[in-house]
Amino acid sequence: MLRYTRVQLAVKAAAAVAVAWTVAHLVPGVAAEYPYYAPLGALVSMYPTVSGSAKAGLQTLVGLVTGIALALTALLLGNPTTLTIALVVGVGVLLAGIPKLGAGQDYLPMAALFVLVVGIDDPDGYSLGYVLQMLVGVGVGLTINAVLFPPLHLNGAVDGLASLRLALSRQLKEMGTAIAESWPPKHEDWANRRTELISFSREVRESVQLADRSRYGNLRSRRHNHDLDADYRALRAMERVTLYVEDMTEMLSTAIWTSPEDMPVPDQLAEQLSEAMLACGDAVQTWDADSEEFSAAREAVQKLQIDMNTAASPDSPVDVTASLAMSMRRVLRTIRTEEDQP
Repeated sequence: MLRYTRVQLAVKAAAAVAVAWTVAHLVPGVAAEYPYYAPLGALVSMYPTVSGSAKAGLQTLVGLVTGIALALTALLLGNPTTLTIALVVGVGVLLAGIPKLGAGQDYLPMAALFVLVVGIDDPDGYSLGYVLQMLVGVGVGLTINAVLFPPLHLNGAVDGLASLRLALSRQLKEMGTAIAESWPPKHEDWANRRTELISFSREVRESVQLADRSRYGNLRSRRHNHDLDADYRALRAMERVTLYVEDMTEMLSTAIWTSPEDMPVPDQLAEQLSEAMLACGDAVQTWDADSEEFSAAREAVQKLQIDMNTAASPDSPVDVTASLAMSMRRVLRTIRTEEDQP
């Protein structure tokens, strides 16, 4: 199913192309001979954010002007030949490797090639028309993107953080359930999910960053007092929790399937460990240091540590349990620290 934001972007792109094509025929002088570049300019400047549209449009124009200048310089040496065209395009591709050109990287060698091949009969007029019509298109695209439902991707950030929190909670609960089962547990989906959690946290970071970028130059941002600083704090906290949960997942799966003899979990601690992990899952889902779930998780982890110290002996090592308990303490401390920040 197509997302609403993608449909919205498609509608605005279509409108920008239509307006740019109409305006292109009104441009006087030699530029009127090249109206087809205006819709192209509108299209290349249509990005999910207003600031992105402005940046892409400017980079495209810089790339075009640079490519055109390269071609016109080559024409000072005479009419283009196969060797000249090849050299100009080669140099254009090299210059396109400049990182700051961004969206203009692809258009630099293309503009140079078009001047030498398409505009050879009137390179100066073609170059001027090319740049002016692209400028018209970029202007139209940026205007429509800024005025017609300028995108604010705040919901994506909020939904992403909520989804990550639920994914971490589910992972902890499934591990807690697995510990209470007879070993080896029958289900092991959770054991294969640790890399997915890391990837998911990266996707959520991209969503928060997109929401942040979408505010710049956006007329709607003044009507939305969303605290993105709080989102960034929550994101950083959840990224830390993701690393802790990933470490717990790896350690527990190793203790169950890879090295159960070298990394045992004592039978007398299995129930307490399961309860502590389930309680931590509830605390992560609630994500409130003042909640009953948080208090229950903290008490469960403290009880586990007391029982663990009592059960520890040379014949009953508690290394794995101690490591898992420490990770759970870090999870709870992260929630507490993030909640205490202004």
